[in-house]
Amino acid sequence: MDGWIVELEGVEKEYATGAEPLRVLQAVDLALACGEFLGIVGASGSGKTTLMNVIGCLDRPSRGCYRLDGRDVSKLDDAGLSRVRNRSIGFVFQSFQLIPQLTVVENVEVPLFYGRMGRRERRRRAAARLEAVGMSHRLTHHPAQLSGGESQRVAVARALVNDPALLLADEPTGNLDTRNGEEVMRLFHDLHSQGRTLIVVTHNPDIAASLPRVVEMRDGRIVRDVRRPAAPTRAAAATPPAA
Repeated sequence: MDGWIVELEGVEKEYATGAEPLRVLQAVDLALACGEFLGIVGASGSGKTTLMNVIGCLDRPSRGCYRLDGRDVSKLDDAGLSRVRNRSIGFVFQSFQLIPQLTVVENVEVPLFYGRMGRRERRRRAAARLEAVGMSHRLTHHPAQLSGGESQRVAVARALVNDPALLLADEPTGNLDTRNGEEVMRLFHDLHSQGRTLIVVTHNPDIAASLPRVVEMRDGRIVRDVRRPAAPTRAAAATPPAA
């Protein structure tokens, strides 16, 4: 895969909060090439989570255009956004969001329930993803039996089970100690080296410093776009212009 995966042009987001709408995103332009690893940073209230929600098709922009993998998803209805999320985007959250009643392998299978896939194939794909993140020894365990780092690895396997075009992680190390946080970030860097496209929202300056590209949000705008030298990935495309 090459070319652009994320293209935002003049994206704005407003919420009705009384007499005057609250503008959370203001004229955001951002282009992300396939195979890039992007960090989004900024103070609380800067708009980074809203930007992540728009990119992840959890919300739609009030104005502007958003193309995901070449498709304009700006005006899709809720059902359309849901289909795009399930097929094209994998999510990793700070709180893991594993279902406690399900085993590890069953948790990873959950995104596959929405397709017409047989039980045997679901189990095979889920087990393969868990092996890839070093969790094949925990297939039949439940979330309560896992450490924080193990839980986040399971969440990463679940995010990847549909082979999404884009992996989004919102403060993925926020509930982890330093060692487990470093292990999870090593996993993300490994995925990037394999050609995956990733976006991470983080407050952690050490994590931001380790990423090849970081955009900083302030008052709903991108105020800085920094690129650092990085080893090329298999799927890396030409470096896009600064947003």
